[in-house]
Amino acid sequence: MSRPLILISNDDGITSRGIRVLVEVMAELGEVVVVAPDSPQSGMGHAITIGDTLRLFETNLFQDLGVVSYKCSGTPADCIKLAKHHVLKDRNPDLVVSGINHGSNLAVSVLYSGTMSAAIEGAIEGFPSVGFSLCDFSHKADFEHTREPVKHIASEVLTKGLPKGIALNVNIPPKQNEKLQGIKVCRQAKAHWEEEFDQRKDPYGRPYFWLSGNFVNNDKGEDTDVWAVDHNYVSIVPCQYDLTAHHSIAQMNDEWDV
Repeated sequence: MSRPLILISNDDGITSRGIRVLVEVMAELGEVVVVAPDSPQSGMGHAITIGDTLRLFETNLFQDLGVVSYKCSGTPADCIKLAKHHVLKDRNPDLVVSGINHGSNLAVSVLYSGTMSAAIEGAIEGFPSVGFSLCDFSHKADFEHTREPVKHIASEVLTKGLPKGIALNVNIPPKQNEKLQGIKVCRQAKAHWEEEFDQRKDPYGRPYFWLSGNFVNNDKGEDTDVWAVDHNYVSIVPCQYDLTAHHSIAQMNDEWDV
């Protein structure tokens, strides 16, 4: 009986620690193929390359695991498209996984996330897809405790599938002294970043800007991804690429002169 085919990508780049952990875990579940950016692509959202060349090179980064891998000059979404049309050709993955992102993708961050763009692109193509993130931005972030929930969630998807057009946004709390409390299926918190642009000067005296800000959560619900991670649960938010506000259609048809 053939093993499931698992396609892996990310936005931190093919040499990141998070993708190494993800490859090791997925190699326990099936045949793995990696197509990931050759450099960090954080915050790229669902960007694709249309005005420049795309380059793809095979690597030996995961040769010790028996895993074929490619580095791509494009975005995470580019990686999934190239994997489908060029690398895998007539084979469809049974699962697309992205990550493990070095940092959270909670609440509205999902819209900017390169990690989730790879997962969403997988869902657009009709493949069960999951984006994994570790909510720890520290340079010394420990990924070891992510292995168990990542394997469990991926196994659940491989066994039970997902509805068409759905990708899972999974956020894992940082390593703590106590064990993870469990896994919760949640809604996306109504929280956002209040941005600030720090204006500075380069050595030539020319101004430039550095984006910073604070994460603001006024959503007090206990069914959100932010609440779950804050209480040491792994959060799962089912996401869709259909952005239609269906509840607004009837109201607009009633009230607007259209």
